[in-house]
Amino acid sequence: MRKLSFYALLLGILPSNGYSQNAAKRNLKPKDVYQIKSVSDAKISPDGAWVSYTLTSVDSVKNKRSSDVWMVSWDGKESIQLTNSPDGESQAKWSPDNKYISFVSSRNSSNGSQIWLLDRRGGEGKQLTTLKSGDLQEYAWSPDGKKIALVLESKADTSKPKTPKPIVIDRFLFKKDVEGYRERTFSNIFLFDVASKKIDTLTKGNFEISSITWSPDGSKIAFVSNRTADPDRNENTDIFVVETKAKSEAKQLTTWTGSDNAPVWSPDGKTIAYLRSTASEDYIMYDHSVLCTINANGGEPTLLSKNLDRPVNTPRWAKDGQSIYALVVDDRYRYLANFSLTGNMKKTSEDKGIYSSLESHPNGNWLSLVTTPELPAEIYAIENGQRRALTNHHEAFFKQISLATVEGFTSKSKDGATVSSILYRPANVDSKKKLPTIFFIHGGPVAQDEFGFDLSRQMLASAGYAVVGVNYRGSNGRGLEYCKVISGDWGNKEVLDILGAVDYTVKTGIADPEKLGIGGWSYGGILTDYTIATDTRFKAAASGAGVAMISSMYGVDQYILQYEHEIGSPWKNFDKYVKLSYPFLKADKIKTPTQFMVGESDHNVPAVGSEQMYQALRTIGIPTELIVYPGQFHGISVPSYQVDRFERYIKWFDKYLK
Repeated sequence: MRKLSFYALLLGILPSNGYSQNAAKRNLKPKDVYQIKSVSDAKISPDGAWVSYTLTSVDSVKNKRSSDVWMVSWDGKESIQLTNSPDGESQAKWSPDNKYISFVSSRNSSNGSQIWLLDRRGGEGKQLTTLKSGDLQEYAWSPDGKKIALVLESKADTSKPKTPKPIVIDRFLFKKDVEGYRERTFSNIFLFDVASKKIDTLTKGNFEISSITWSPDGSKIAFVSNRTADPDRNENTDIFVVETKAKSEAKQLTTWTGSDNAPVWSPDGKTIAYLRSTASEDYIMYDHSVLCTINANGGEPTLLSKNLDRPVNTPRWAKDGQSIYALVVDDRYRYLANFSLTGNMKKTSEDKGIYSSLESHPNGNWLSLVTTPELPAEIYAIENGQRRALTNHHEAFFKQISLATVEGFTSKSKDGATVSSILYRPANVDSKKKLPTIFFIHGGPVAQDEFGFDLSRQMLASAGYAVVGVNYRGSNGRGLEYCKVISGDWGNKEVLDILGAVDYTVKTGIADPEKLGIGGWSYGGILTDYTIATDTRFKAAASGAGVAMISSMYGVDQYILQYEHEIGSPWKNFDKYVKLSYPFLKADKIKTPTQFMVGESDHNVPAVGSEQMYQALRTIGIPTELIVYPGQFHGISVPSYQVDRFERYIKWFDKYLK
């Protein structure tokens, strides 16, 4: 029920065959958080010779992350850092003439983020825009490089008095994580003339706009918007197209009452590829995105991946416009695939690794971020189905680290369901020895543990634990029915699946039955609460950003649409809320010492959920502790807090499992 899993930027996961490690290497330790970088947002230059990207690293002195723009040559032989600012940069893009890299930064600005230009040949960045009203959400260069489309968000009241005014709320969905209390906002598209720096309004209206993309000839812009009477009450986004000239009216292309997103123009500008939800309902948590195409002038869409029964994302047109490439989420993997315009699919990446982005090269090849068992994501060129590394920011550090070996396994649940899981065996440990084992449960629930790099599980394994990730029912990658079967029935089948994996690891001699632990963040924390309230075998638990008393969360967190559509209003269906609140209402059945953690400012799964369970266990005398990270949202982002969390996990599990 929680779309955000445990600090997604640090997660990933690993392949089914084991990897030997050098005994001379050292194990991971929590403070290694300060050493690990993050590569993202790779973009290919128009001439195909260079790739720009963002590298995020930790400044341990300032206790913050900073992002800088880099570029690497397509042959991988040259790598250049372009910016080095404490303010950080994002959304780096190439100008169509190949001369500049633009990026967004708030440096030297009292009016929020601005667009900057950097000559790719060298020199300092120069501020391009001086936006004084409206928050810059995203931007896109016109094909001829003369204009930049801006999406600016405005609020009803932008004044900032010394004493803040009362927050007046009249929205149905009135709070969200990070955003906080939500006042009325709207966004529109503006056209910025690069030469004159004049800004013209392209769209008007009290709606929100995202995912802008220019047609190849620059005459139109496609975008995504929810134009229903009350967008807070549904997720009915549609694809719109507007001509890039004054007083143009936006034309709605899609009419699906679910969600339509991620438009991409075909090379000839006649067709738009996009993603839509499988469900036509106002809201559904358990969904797969379907790859579609539609005529750029409107009409009936063609559903290319309708029969695949796997989520598809990041569509990109082939150079000849005769097919579409996209990423497919499958059982513990994410691979690159090609879809013909009639819906035939062919895998184009058979090797191991998790693919998480996709950009087309002028020569017809591809670029992707790929994470492997040994390393976090790096940038790779994909040529004729083979990948070639372009960046190498992590290898030097991880050469000195002994990582856990990783293997996949399947188990049977009590009701007969087959469940896919991933096992992390600590390095340099006898594989025949029974180990203290931690079941570290992923969030979502619509997510999955994958064969990529996973810092959290590797960190726990480095402390001497076997660690298990369970793709319980509700996870994606196994088909829509597997995903949505838990709808309105939380903490039932998922717990059966977790316990089935426990039984498997105990029976096969992996896990020491007297030294079992469980933990997780977000929905992983929720399932931790459900599991320890169901089974007393666990000797220690760490529940992060969870909730157990569902009946107390209506109107408190950001999931009002899910409550209304999945289990109904409390005054109409309170018995259901009570049933789903069993970990709290049967807290006296819990015997597991449990550590609770949460961000103080979390509006996704608010702190009250952890506070209630902490108070319950403290009241009944079960060993417990509550750690609240000041000022943090659902994802703990301050580096020292991330270090602290790992240290506390290990100390807590060591106390009860060793």
